[in-house]
Amino acid sequence: MAALSFALFSCSDDEDGDDGASNTGGAAAGSGTGGSGTGGSGTGGSGTGGRASGGNSGRGGGGAANGGKSASGDTGGKASTGGKSGGSGGSKALGDGLCGAEKGQLFGPDHPWNQRIDAAPLDDESDAIIGYLSENHTGSQRFRIDGPSDEPDNLYGITILTADSSTPRVEFEPSGDYYEPDCDPAPPPLPVDGAIEGETDYACESDGDCHLIVIDTDSCRLYEMWRANRSGSSFEGGCQAVWDLRASYEPTLRGDCCTSADAAGLPIAAHMFTADEVAAGVIPHAIRFILPNALMRERVYVRPATHSTGATSGPDAAPPYGARIRLKASFDESSLKPAARVVARALKEYGMILSDGGNLTFTAANDRFTTAKWADLDFGPSDLTSLRWDDFEVPELGERYVWDDSCDCSRTPIED
Repeated sequence: MAALSFALFSCSDDEDGDDGASNTGGAAAGSGTGGSGTGGSGTGGSGTGGRASGGNSGRGGGGAANGGKSASGDTGGKASTGGKSGGSGGSKALGDGLCGAEKGQLFGPDHPWNQRIDAAPLDDESDAIIGYLSENHTGSQRFRIDGPSDEPDNLYGITILTADSSTPRVEFEPSGDYYEPDCDPAPPPLPVDGAIEGETDYACESDGDCHLIVIDTDSCRLYEMWRANRSGSSFEGGCQAVWDLRASYEPTLRGDCCTSADAAGLPIAAHMFTADEVAAGVIPHAIRFILPNALMRERVYVRPATHSTGATSGPDAAPPYGARIRLKASFDESSLKPAARVVARALKEYGMILSDGGNLTFTAANDRFTTAKWADLDFGPSDLTSLRWDDFEVPELGERYVWDDSCDCSRTPIED
């Protein structure tokens, strides 16, 4: 049998959240809230890959009462600086060898999402997990991709921005979706021509997940914020995770029991594939995938995840947060379009990691600032929907951790 020992951790008993109707899954539930991505019903089943609004995520509020964490209202916060950010930090395609990483990767090669798992042995629960997903994950959004779109002005998916030392840092006021000490109050850089997920600029008008993802190529920091919203002189933000791209993180990453801008506590940008990667023919890292909360194992996570949420409600056969699943080597890629074959090969070699709650299975980066464009690659949101769960298998998951009332995030937030 695979290791089934349980480290007993705890977080809140709050069961807010539904089945995570947001397409990208939204932000992490803070350890004190037990929430997960909920809210807006999406149009992901349509041929355009329409974006589902994150709606009411149910993550704010109850942190202090349930997990001993404040929900930002009394943190003193950060004053907003007003006005538009200036500078020419801009958004551009990521170069090779960013901050010492291998081509197409973020962080060092020793980090789990950058390691191949095509030769890893199967987990003893592989058949049970795949059988459960085959029977229960059958909706129209299964294996759909958030990011590519048939529309001329593609606002779908998450945009990866880049900044440098000239890009203004803008202080933000933590919102009710900010959790202590999980989240970092450091002012993020805001490129003048940038935008958050699903928007043309930094204003979260859709009331969706509104992820802000910025890589500072000079400081080698990755800033990821959930529910960012800058409008005029007001800048409010939910949970922000600041990552050091040069650091050799321990298996507990930013801290065990700690969330990030994704509920599993993982870096989002490290798991998203881009149009430039597909055009190059290689995706050298694991891919971010999401499931409805009701189909994830209740309050259990495995590495590389550091966190789960109280909104998860699946049985013992369901996959836990952090589960890594790979496409079988025997899968015949010839039925797929050329661009989709690139993704399929990555799913065979690096697999996909369960990172957040939501509906649309895969997350690709928006192509707004990439050199290659999804339309030119003939790659659309439905191009992997021919996959079946029995085309997949589960490599060894390792120790199972329970997210319960003793799970306490302990870390020093990054202030600047």
